[in-house]
Amino acid sequence: MDYLPIEDHGVIGDLHTAALVGTDGTVDWLCLPAFDSPSVFCSILDSEKGGHFKLHPLAKSRSQQLYIPETNVLMTRFLCAEGMAEVTDFMPVMRDMDEPHRLIRNVRVVRGTLSFRVECRPAFDYARREHTVEPCKGGYRFVPKEKLSGPPGSDGEIGQPLGLVSELPLKLLERGAVGATFRLSEGESATFVLSERPEDEPSHVLSEAAFDALLERTIRYWRSWVSGCTYTGRWRETVVRSALALKLMVYDPTGALVAAPTMGLPERVGGERNWDYRYTWLRDAAFTLYALMAIGFDDEAGKFMDWLRDRCQEDDDGLMQPLYGLDGRKKIPESELSHLSGYRGSGPVRLGNAAHEQVQLDIYGAALDAAYLYNKHGAPLDYDLWQNLRRILNWLCDNWRQPDDGIWEVRGGRRQFVSSKVMCWVALERAMRIAAQRGLPAGDGRWQRVRDDIYEEIMDRGWNERKQAFVQHYDSDALDASVLLMPLVKFVGPTDPRWQSTLEAVQRELAHDTLVDRYRVGKAASDGLEGDEGSFSICSFWLVECLTRAGRLEDARLAFDKMLSYANHLGLYAEEIGSSGEHLGNFPQAFTHLSLISAAVHLDRALGSR
Repeated sequence: MDYLPIEDHGVIGDLHTAALVGTDGTVDWLCLPAFDSPSVFCSILDSEKGGHFKLHPLAKSRSQQLYIPETNVLMTRFLCAEGMAEVTDFMPVMRDMDEPHRLIRNVRVVRGTLSFRVECRPAFDYARREHTVEPCKGGYRFVPKEKLSGPPGSDGEIGQPLGLVSELPLKLLERGAVGATFRLSEGESATFVLSERPEDEPSHVLSEAAFDALLERTIRYWRSWVSGCTYTGRWRETVVRSALALKLMVYDPTGALVAAPTMGLPERVGGERNWDYRYTWLRDAAFTLYALMAIGFDDEAGKFMDWLRDRCQEDDDGLMQPLYGLDGRKKIPESELSHLSGYRGSGPVRLGNAAHEQVQLDIYGAALDAAYLYNKHGAPLDYDLWQNLRRILNWLCDNWRQPDDGIWEVRGGRRQFVSSKVMCWVALERAMRIAAQRGLPAGDGRWQRVRDDIYEEIMDRGWNERKQAFVQHYDSDALDASVLLMPLVKFVGPTDPRWQSTLEAVQRELAHDTLVDRYRVGKAASDGLEGDEGSFSICSFWLVECLTRAGRLEDARLAFDKMLSYANHLGLYAEEIGSSGEHLGNFPQAFTHLSLISAAVHLDRALGSR
């Protein structure tokens, strides 16, 4: 069973869902109609059963991938002894909800004459549902059966029929696939369109002129969006690429941002640290708002704030969930797809995420920091939202002393995590700032009393005198990279002696040059899982920002430039970097790109205008 490295992929999307396209010309991941819908192609999780959409030359070739500048239109170039060809992949951004989702694939020969093979074999509902193939105008329809073919007791959405059409003649292949073998000479091209609801408009066949017009429309959309970027500093191309990647992870109907468009990609090949990240974490709120607003994308920040507002209104008792569905749903039950082998045998493949049932106190700080930033740089908070935030803050005042599951969502039991307490302090500190700036009612002074209690307790119990560092949780001597947030959220000054010694300890014990581990598995609190993991790229970019704020600009710049060298060929990052420099975890990862933007903005500002 062959698998491309995780980093050997590009991503395309239509602001509802996204697809991974490998350097070999294979679409091996796509869910329809939304990020968290059942998959249509998931051969990245099982190369035999998962389904795919291949388009490649028959001759031996090497490939290159690039994005058309300032767009999410992906081009894969194949270089063969017989000539050269380019495959252009994109998903047109939907202009309204009635427009079907479409995946457009065009192959054009630049030089020589080449033979190609195209093969489309869906595997509906995570390869649990069989389908029939029917001819339609210009190609074939794939119609999922109502009866599941998966394991007993499995369930899932039936899904929309899909159609594959082309001006080239297609034929039925084995195992429910459709494809063709064809030959093109220099200047010739062929287009393939995979679309939803083919019965509504059976003729989605694109002529060369129609393809060019749709490609131009899509390029124009992305470049128009990028033109709103106000960042003009160093590393602008890198920052813009991260912004484009983040935009692909926004679910346009609600403004929610998925943590990643994929599920099940392992944090260690062969291990069990495999999660479903196609949901929205409240923790992303402050990072999303700050990163996007810092470079001029206020509309996206505003939409995400609307999504956050709805979540605050729904939590009547003040207890907020760490994550929600894209539509705001609260229940995201976790199960295992045992019929899938997992990426390179990395099982189990998990569907859903049980972390929605955890208690993570740091999300209160994220939510209030987001509200503070938006009130300061976006639009003033309204009274109704403020009332909801007051209810949430009152719950926090009653419960901040509880142990929780922490920012890393450990499954080894709740503890008094220091980063969680820091973010509880952030929640109350930001609330007091908002109230003072706007003259909003702030109660009877309780917020200030609890804020001060939290601060003093962290300094007393979160500080390890022997270690001379802030540690992972109370009564511990283990370090945790989440403490890197302390100066970033202004809990401590970047030159505070306690923080300086903590920073040195993190670099000494958790960093491999510029790559930073979350914590040392086996030495820190048990996370309830077996095996090691890679270094977390978000922690590495946090380190860059900490060095920047501490005035160590040469160290920060070197660390940042080194981190940029770990990006894939398109400037994209998964969640982690493994021991051999490979990408691990779900891909691309929103948190990584958010922290990259934040680090770039702060470092460029500190280095000054050129």
